[in-house]
Order: sequence, then C-alpha cells, then structure tokens
Amino acid sequence: MKLLSKGTSNTKIAKNSIESYIMHLSPYKQNSFGKNVCGHASLGCATACLNTAGRGAFSNVQNARVKKTDLFLSDSKLFLSMLYADLQRANKRNVAMRLNGTSDLDFIGLLQVKLGVDVLNELTNIQFYDYTKNIKRAMKYLGTPYHLTFSRSEDNEHECLQYLSAGGNVAVVFKQLPKTWHGYEVIDGDENDMRYTDKRGVVIGLVAKGKAKYDTSGFVI
Repeated sequence: MKLLSKGTSNTKIAKNSIESYIMHLSPYKQNSFGKNVCGHASLGCATACLNTAGRGAFSNVQNARVKKTDLFLSDSKLFLSMLYADLQRANKRNVAMRLNGTSDLDFIGLLQVKLGVDVLNELTNIQFYDYTKNIKRAMKYLGTPYHLTFSRSEDNEHECLQYLSAGGNVAVVFKQLPKTWHGYEVIDGDENDMRYTDKRGVVIGLVAKGKAKYDTSGFVI
C-alpha cells in the first residue's frame, strides 16, 4: 500500500520549490470504524473539507484513503512501520513532508511512542510541516523542526489569538484576503504550501474554495 503521494498531485503543494510529499487519509469519521481522525474539526471544517477536491473526486482515490485509514485504526504499529520505512527512503534527499493532508493526527509523536524513533532528529533531510486545529499539539511543537500552522474554525478564534501571541502562525479562510486580521499581517497562503518558510506571528490567508464557497457556519470570513 502506498502511503505517501507526490506533492505534484496537490494543486497548491505542486507550487512548492522543494520536492514535497503528502499523506491523505479519509477525513473525520469517513472510515469503516466510524472513528474521528480529525478530533478538533468543527462542523464548518468538516463540511468544507477539501477531501473531494482535485483527484479526491475519483472513487479509486477515496477507496485508497479509506483503506489507509482503516489500516491505521486496525493496526497502528504496522501502519507506522510502513510510514517510517517510506520516510527513511525519502530522507535520502532534501524533501518537505506533510503527513496530515486530510487528517489531524500526531504522527511525529506516534512514531516516537509506538516505534521509539525520533524522526525530527533522525531524518534531518525532511522538513516536516502540517496544519492542525489541536491547540495543544500546536503549542507542543512550536519552535521545533516540525512546523505547525494552526487552523481557524468558527469556534476556536480565542485559540487562534493565543497561538499568534505565542509567535505561531494561523491559517484563516476568507472570501477575500484582507491586509490584516485582528491586527496581524495577512499573507497569501495560496501562493504555495511552504508554510515552514513563513515569518512568525502572521495570518496565512486562504481564499475559500470548493464547498467552502457556500459556507454559512462562520468557518469562512
């Protein structure tokens, strides 16, 4: 089973200047076990999810994502062993790695706990990065080689401001990009997906796409 996809399969990641990879699971509770792999997803986030965008619209892609998610939920150690092997191969060259394309899980921590491997210090040719709605995980990795961008929902604005004040970055979906949000500079996050190159304490502005264009929950500003 292929866990990682080349970034060229993702419209925004394809704009990255460094070779990039992404891992897509089936989001939220869309798996055979009904377990939530996006534990902090709001209703607006779940509704606007880009899981079916691009190649995600094809049934074979969706089936593959469910199959990977089911493997993770049924045998996490096997899944993580496969992932670690893929990461070791990727580490032979300088690449960027986004492990949560359509999930929100602490794979860095799970690899340490389940396999006893510290990939941040071992696989130094890989730039790990992700988006998360888990403020505890965002704060845990702030200032480490694992670059996390916190994502705003309609129900977590106070956590967004907390993370910004700590020097972290927050992704916000807008109908049109403003110059500032709550006094923080807004930069265009659609130019590429290289979040690890962004300066600290800024808002990553994303223009609503797909289902998000029709959001009425407050997820989109």
